[in-house]
Amino acid sequence: MSEVLQRVRDESAEGVSQSEEAHGPRVALDADAVRAAYRRWAGVYDTVFGGISAFGRRRAVSAVNRLSGTRVLEVGVGTGLALPHYTGNKRITGIDLSSDMLERARERVRRDRLENVDALLEMDAEETRFADASFDIAVAMFVASVVPHPRRLLTELKRVVKPGGHILFVNHFLAPNGVRGAIERGMARASHSLGWHPDFAMEALLPPEDMARARVEPVPPVGLFTLVTLTRDTQSGSCGLEAGPENAVA
Repeated sequence: MSEVLQRVRDESAEGVSQSEEAHGPRVALDADAVRAAYRRWAGVYDTVFGGISAFGRRRAVSAVNRLSGTRVLEVGVGTGLALPHYTGNKRITGIDLSSDMLERARERVRRDRLENVDALLEMDAEETRFADASFDIAVAMFVASVVPHPRRLLTELKRVVKPGGHILFVNHFLAPNGVRGAIERGMARASHSLGWHPDFAMEALLPPEDMARARVEPVPPVGLFTLVTLTRDTQSGSCGLEAGPENAVA
């Protein structure tokens, strides 16, 4: 764990010293970079990030549990930290790009006897293998700042969620200014080791029409994370405020 954290600190320091580059456009993480980062993190993810992300994860799952519909896609299921918190009537399919993370999620499902988890699949969130309108709800926790093309992720979730269904994101988004914003831009150089973008802006995920209609809620206690909720339009296929999973859990 110390080697991973040291690499992050070193790359962050380099980013701060190169302020012009740190404030420039973020560099996309390709799939191999994400796999490599989460292979390093898999063994210590629950310890390092479990507590930090707990508030956002619980708020997202609580929101999912209150929504109508039973078929839920969790994008970026990771080690399965959220899985025990869904109500029993929600049928969960989880996907992740990291086989190392998924193996730990499968261990959690077996250990906790989570009978409402239908499948845990290694899959690219930007190009899934699900049929159109396969799910009532899709929830992406801490994923938007990881994928190479966030808008492509959004488009794919709109495809696999049925009209009238819901799409939720919980994520850290870049502070527009101030000390926090400067630190986050400085940390951007460590993106490949972190496996996510500290300088990720909400506008990189949501086009203007979705920004205007999304429900955006800061997650207490400190507002480090934000919950974004979109509802699939029943006619146009866009989002506003108004075929089944494949394969079984291994």
